[in-house]
Amino acid sequence: MSKVGMKSKKRIIIVFLMILALVLVLALRTAWIQIVRAEDYSQKAISQQMSDSTIEANRGVIYDKNGKEMASSAICYSVWVRPAQITENYVSDTKLDEISTKLAVILDMKASTIKSRLKSKSNLVRLAKYLDKKQCDKIRELDITGLEITEGTKRYYPLGTTAAKLLGSVTDDNVGRSGIEAQFDNYLSGVSGRWIKETDLNGDTLSYGSQKLYQAKDGYNLYLTIDEVLQNYVEKAVAAAMKKTQAKRIMCLVMNPETGDILACVTNPSFDPNNATEPVSGTELAAFNKMTTKQQTSYLSKMWSNPIVSDLYEPGSTFKLVTTSAALEEGVTTPTTRYYDSGSILVNGTRLYCWNKAGHGNQTLTQAVGNSCNTVQVRLVEKLGKKKYYNYLEMFGITDKTHVDLPAETSAIIKNESSLTNVDLATMSYGQGIALTPIQILTAACAIGNDGVLMQPRIISRMTDSSGKTVKTFKTKKVRKVISTKTANEMKDIMEYVVEKGGGKNAAVAGYRIGGKTGTADKVVNGKYTKDTYSSFLGMAPMEDPKLAVLVVVDSPKGSQYGSAVAAPVAGTFFKKALTYMEISPKYTSSSEKSQNVVYLPGLAGKTYAQAAAILSKKGLKYQVSPAVKNGKTDFKIVDQYPKAGTKVNKGDTVYLYRK
Repeated sequence: MSKVGMKSKKRIIIVFLMILALVLVLALRTAWIQIVRAEDYSQKAISQQMSDSTIEANRGVIYDKNGKEMASSAICYSVWVRPAQITENYVSDTKLDEISTKLAVILDMKASTIKSRLKSKSNLVRLAKYLDKKQCDKIRELDITGLEITEGTKRYYPLGTTAAKLLGSVTDDNVGRSGIEAQFDNYLSGVSGRWIKETDLNGDTLSYGSQKLYQAKDGYNLYLTIDEVLQNYVEKAVAAAMKKTQAKRIMCLVMNPETGDILACVTNPSFDPNNATEPVSGTELAAFNKMTTKQQTSYLSKMWSNPIVSDLYEPGSTFKLVTTSAALEEGVTTPTTRYYDSGSILVNGTRLYCWNKAGHGNQTLTQAVGNSCNTVQVRLVEKLGKKKYYNYLEMFGITDKTHVDLPAETSAIIKNESSLTNVDLATMSYGQGIALTPIQILTAACAIGNDGVLMQPRIISRMTDSSGKTVKTFKTKKVRKVISTKTANEMKDIMEYVVEKGGGKNAAVAGYRIGGKTGTADKVVNGKYTKDTYSSFLGMAPMEDPKLAVLVVVDSPKGSQYGSAVAAPVAGTFFKKALTYMEISPKYTSSSEKSQNVVYLPGLAGKTYAQAAAILSKKGLKYQVSPAVKNGKTDFKIVDQYPKAGTKVNKGDTVYLYRK
């Protein structure tokens, strides 16, 4: 064989061996992919070919007791980006800058932020949320491959700051953050669905591809015991008091003594749950923006909390209702038992003073409560003894939480019975040296209005599904019988005396039997008493059959600090509107009618405007025409009126005249 032939043969062998090696490598690589890494590549292929989208469930609506929406969900849109598709279809950096700039104008975002998300290493990134339909339409017009628009919901609170601390708010992901939204998040949130479908390279659904749709299950709706009208009355009364007293804050809670239902719950200042991460006040917002992240977190946590269930305060003289009830029930006193007050009393060598150091002199128990006399309360608790007194604290629910369905409820701070001194017991009798939550003291007092039966506070009445079917009912719960009906009636008479002739006169409403008790206690800060006060009033109406129980707590008022001056008027303003709204008619005596200048409304329908005006003016009443007269003409007839004919009203009240 020639040398040329040998060389060719060697070359052929070498090429063959190279081809064989290459085939072997390819075979091994194929085996590696098809066998060893088969599952990994299969999953990768599926992830590229399949789109798994979340279908957000509608969060349940929160209603007041009459079906008024207090929290609902509005439709909004989110824009998502698949970075892998973006970088594959728009390779040049210039093109990405162009896309980012166009999107920035529509989304009101920084172009640099958008560009960083377009180039993310994640498979799917949310570019923006809470968009309206117009914004989404503009984005669709850009026809950018790799962008997806999904429909979702945003929580909306139509009443703004009203009952905000009670309702709470949600996070950006519609998860309950505080208040009822957090407490009932598992019920409100529902269960999200999924839409799994085969897509092409650009993420578009394949017409012949497979699809699986798992429908979302909407959250349950909640019906509160709150009455939005009563809530509004309290909000307005508290707002007016904030301006007048210049207080740090005012808390007000309204309950139905018979059922334990919470009818209104107000704290001012509050926040707007529609924008829950910023203070409402411009001054507070400026200060908030200067805080560190840690300080802002602490500030927001306090802003979201509901102090009516989570904050403690010394109740002061409103606590005398508990002490007096226990003494009457045990028979150590009667409403007519007489006591002499010199202005102070000596307890184990310590002299304790009444707020009136000159003393109230000779007085009955009823008068002593009306005078808010401390020394008489000390005498009552001395006769009761420490053991019996603590038994009644437990019976009234003071030693335990109320177990209301609201988050972060705090327990009272009470000294241990074993370590309690006689001086401690004495000061506790008139509401000092003991700290409660507002809901605890009002719940305890409601037992007086409910013939001695203590009820557990209720905030939710029922739960319904998306079709309106009731799925759960929250029944009223009787806790225990605390005092006898006889004692409860005696206490109601004493409370009524406080408003008629004692320190609660500013809560009186003509024609109604109102009862209550004022309280003024020095405020404790960092373990020390300060010059600031918690000035409060606890009231009920009507006392013959209480339907409303109100607690007003004014935190650090400026000027006058007495509960009778700053808290009782808030309750009086509320009672006047609330009792009329609840269609509870006033019951005047002949003497009170005369003193209040009460008149009976005549029938005005069919009379001319001039005739009706003359009649009302003669009776000392104001009047207003509806619809209002714009052309100055007065030759029309009255077709209806409010209040109706025969209604008793006070001189100076306004009568509404209706015309065609």
